[in-house]
Amino acid sequence: MGGDEQRTMNLPIYFDYQATTPVDQRVLDVMLPYFTSAYGNAASRSHAFGWKAEEAVDTSREQIASILNASSKEVVFTSGSTEAINLAMKGVGEMYGSKGKHIITCLAEHKAVLDTAKHMEKEGFEVTYLDPDANGAVTAQQVADAIREDTILVTIMWANNEVGTINPIREIGAVCRERGVLFFTDGTQAVGKIPVDVEADNIDLLCFSGHKLYGPTGIGVLYGKYELLAAMPPWQGGGEMIDRVSFEGTTFQAPPFRFEAGTPHIAGAVGLGAAIEWFTGLEQEALRAHEHAVFTELDAVLCGFPGVRVLGSATDRCGAISFLLDGAHPSDVGAFLDQTGVAVRTGHHCCQPLLARYGVSGTVRASLGVSSTSADLQRFGTALEQAKRFCL
Repeated sequence: MGGDEQRTMNLPIYFDYQATTPVDQRVLDVMLPYFTSAYGNAASRSHAFGWKAEEAVDTSREQIASILNASSKEVVFTSGSTEAINLAMKGVGEMYGSKGKHIITCLAEHKAVLDTAKHMEKEGFEVTYLDPDANGAVTAQQVADAIREDTILVTIMWANNEVGTINPIREIGAVCRERGVLFFTDGTQAVGKIPVDVEADNIDLLCFSGHKLYGPTGIGVLYGKYELLAAMPPWQGGGEMIDRVSFEGTTFQAPPFRFEAGTPHIAGAVGLGAAIEWFTGLEQEALRAHEHAVFTELDAVLCGFPGVRVLGSATDRCGAISFLLDGAHPSDVGAFLDQTGVAVRTGHHCCQPLLARYGVSGTVRASLGVSSTSADLQRFGTALEQAKRFCL
């Protein structure tokens, strides 16, 4: 075996793309000047450095809006999906709490949604937690049956980060729109992998994070319909979000700026825009076709592996497969795979209520990305064979 081939065989395989993706080199190249030569503050509008930074953030906002079929005024930058979830749910609660105190979500949601819902329950809201089916999905009919006169918000994730299940978002959104209820979807695992059109999909609020689609960490987006954002109260204070402040009172900027307290994450916003442009641009179909091909191969490897239990549906997944190896603790399997050069995620993946639905406390999760190959899957299968012998 030649030296180059040997080095390739020894490189660790990364199968944790659902947790975070590597920053693509093309994205990094666009970001770097905003750490060095183009380091101005976007709020400094009296010199060229500030103008360049402001223009860069505006351009990123437009890039993001274009792939959502939205206006740039409807794109709020956040630190990530968790902040966006808190802003959306608590903002709607504060704005519409006088109209109703009922919220609908699902037991399969990420804990950022479930924790926020529990917090709102302490504030006097009532939350209905829909029970997903055996594949981790909910239906539009379930949502319709749960809506009441006092329901103000439905929040259902687009693609599940534990088992990869894709929910019927357009149909759920249509039910909410027909019944006059706001619809919020956590699109963290969907944006970039599934085409998004907030108008056609009947979405009022949507969030996602940069580090799930080959952009930087620490930057995310809350999309919201403009009239909704204009009516929502800010939840932080300071910086350019404020129009005027005095001891008599404070007035705030129009959306999206009223929700962006302090100096923006300029390089992060630039990187997210670049990632969106690349990942959803001309190469989008080729990237999706590649991911689908290797994911189908991974599914076949696991579903055909003796002693492996795969959670959820074997079809129509979005990027993730969670499984158990009979008789072995998930942490032991993950530790052994790591020692053999395969990086997978183990634990509850922020989805403890969903795992309780399956009667387990943790799983091994394998998630693929644009750099995953058939050769990686062959090595994974070999490593899993070894793990079976070692862990049992």
